[in-house]
Formats: sequence, C-alpha cells, structure tokens
Amino acid sequence: MITAWLIRALDKKAIIVLAILIAIAVLVPVSNLFVPAGSPLHLPDHFVPLFGKYLTYAMLALALDLIWGYAGILSLGHGAFFALGGYAMGMYLMRQIGDRGVYANPVLPDFMVFLNYKELPWFWSGFDMFWFAMLMVVLVPGVLAFVFGWLAFRSRVTGVYLSIITQAMTYALLLAFFRNDMGFGGNNGLTDFKDILGFNIQAQTTRAALFSTSAIALALAFLICAGIVKSKLGKVMVAIRDAESRTRFLGYRADNYKVFAFVVSAVIAGIAGALYVPQVGIINPGEFEPANSIEIVIWTAVGGRATLVGPIIGAILVNAGKSWFTGLLPEFWLFALGGLFVFVTIFLPRGIVGTVVAGWNALTLSRASVKEEEGRNSRTGDPKDQPPPGEFAEPAE
Repeated sequence: MITAWLIRALDKKAIIVLAILIAIAVLVPVSNLFVPAGSPLHLPDHFVPLFGKYLTYAMLALALDLIWGYAGILSLGHGAFFALGGYAMGMYLMRQIGDRGVYANPVLPDFMVFLNYKELPWFWSGFDMFWFAMLMVVLVPGVLAFVFGWLAFRSRVTGVYLSIITQAMTYALLLAFFRNDMGFGGNNGLTDFKDILGFNIQAQTTRAALFSTSAIALALAFLICAGIVKSKLGKVMVAIRDAESRTRFLGYRADNYKVFAFVVSAVIAGIAGALYVPQVGIINPGEFEPANSIEIVIWTAVGGRATLVGPIIGAILVNAGKSWFTGLLPEFWLFALGGLFVFVTIFLPRGIVGTVVAGWNALTLSRASVKEEEGRNSRTGDPKDQPPPGEFAEPAE
C-alpha cells in the first residue's frame, strides 16, 4: 500500500523537485564548509541560516497550499501552528542552557528567575528531552488543528467566515503569549540558545546541518503532499473545493476530509516552525501576528496555488526580495508587498507556476492540433487538389 502510494507521488515533476532539494541539502553545506573562503563558489557563513529560514518558509507555504489549493480552505491563521512548533523547539533549547544563563540557575530559564518564578511550570516538564520536544512539535499544532477543524467544519463554516475565525484564533494566541504570567517569556519570547543535541548552535557545522535538515524536511513534506493530492483522497478534496454540496450529496463526509487535510497541514507548519527557531535564534509572540499569516497567503498566491511547487518558489522569491528590499528601502517594503499581491491577483491569477504550466499546456495542445491536421492532410492529399463538394474530378486520359 505504501509502495503504491509512493509510486503515485513520484511522477516526473516530483522526482525533479526532490532531486533539486537533495542537491541543495548537499551543495550548500559543502560550499560553506569545504570550499576555500577566497573562491567564488564559497558561501559565506551568514547565508546558511538565511537560506535555511527561506526553506522553512517554503515548507510553511506548502502546508497552506495543501488546504487552500486542494481543499478550498483559506486559513489566515496558519502562522499560529508555525509559532507553536517554534515555541516547542524553543522550550527544549532553553532547557539545554542550564546554569550557563545570566542567573546561573540550573533549572529555571533566565526570564523565570527575573520574574521570580519559584519552580518550573508543569507544562515545561519533559522539554529537557529532545524526543519529547519533537513529539510536542507535532502534537500541539495537530491537536489544536483537530479541535478547531472539528468544531468549524462540522458546523459547516466556510469561505470568508472561516478565514476570519482562523485569524481570530492566531490573534487570541498572540495576546495570550504576550502575557508574562503565561510562562513563555512574554513579549521577549525565548532566546539566547546555546546547544542543540549537545552541539553548539552557533557553530558553522551545526548551522550547515540545520540547513540540510530543513531541505530534507521540505522534500519529505513535498512527497507527503504529492502523495495525498494524487490519491483518491486528494480527488475527493478537490471535489470538495469545487463543489462541496454536490460532494456531500454523493455520500462523502466532507468535514472529515477537511479535518484530515487541516491537521496534516498544521503538523507540517509546526515542523517548519521547529526548524526555523534554531536557525534564527529567537521565538517570540510576534510570530503569531495575523500579518504573518497573510504573508503566507501571498507567498502561495505568487507561486501558484494547487501546484505544490509554486508555493515553494513563491516563498523563496518573496522572502529573498524582502531581504534585499528591506535593506535598501525598509520603509517601503509593505507597499511593495501589497503591490505585488495586487499585481499577481490581476495579471497572474494562477501565480507564476500556474501561468507557466497553463502556457505550456496550451502550446502543447496547439502543436498536437497542428500535427493532427498535417497527418490528416497527408492521408487525404492536399485539400487544394480536391474537387469542390458535389463535383467529381475528371477522369485522367
């Protein structure tokens, strides 16, 4: 069963994408670690975590495309699942600091000592173990998505109303995590990380390993999403997207399919957040900002929703442009981002990849029509030599 699922997922496009991601996972660390600094092929140290951040954003956009592009669920709160996964990883990294913090407390993180915590809150228990933290990276976003989706989809909340509710969810979490008494560092969040799995998080080799892990995780997420959308489950999801009432009339429980897709998408977003935190060195409530979730929608729209490849390209291109633009004209970045979204909506409604694919399909169809016409003419002769309808050609002497 799993073999058949993998075969369906591994079409030509998927193989190319996976090969590119695996090549990136190898070539970028090699260029940074083994190519001499004076070589034009050498990648400076600061680019490795920056590119790793782009890959986690690409993974997040891919997660949104699974539900928006293929199930018709426009979530404006997907940044919440990304942030929750990031906080789970941040809690693990904070527990690894031990007595190397400013206050040298072997159990309590510095912010807890500063806020006069007497003991570690119960929900921080277990985060000194990597496996437990990774379990929470998956479970916390997944459980929240299941509860939210079960209540929303069974109530048949759809369209703009669902989008508003998802935005309200992430805003509520933003307000909660800003509180110092929540035990997550308040508005400062979690930072000053030292180690991950015993390795110095600032070391060049550790950063390269985190980048490779991000690339491989993106490849696996792409493979999972491709397997889902190419399966019978994916066909039903598309049917729900295009005509939910008709799909229900045929006997399918649309809410169950939507909950499944929503949970899988949330888990992928949580894993992306967990990979994001050690590479940027901080996680704070700002990641819950509704504006961040709207940016994810823009990445997906720019690349082309319902393509899987498009959101990856869109996330990388937009964030690379953001890094360049904010360094050049930081005060105009939001205007540029809004203008980009308007441009894509009006002139490229299918996104970059969707437009390219549509153009290629139209060109292929045109060529096939020309070849078919040429083949028909070769079988019947030149139409100019044929007599008009109703007349017979004169017999040859």
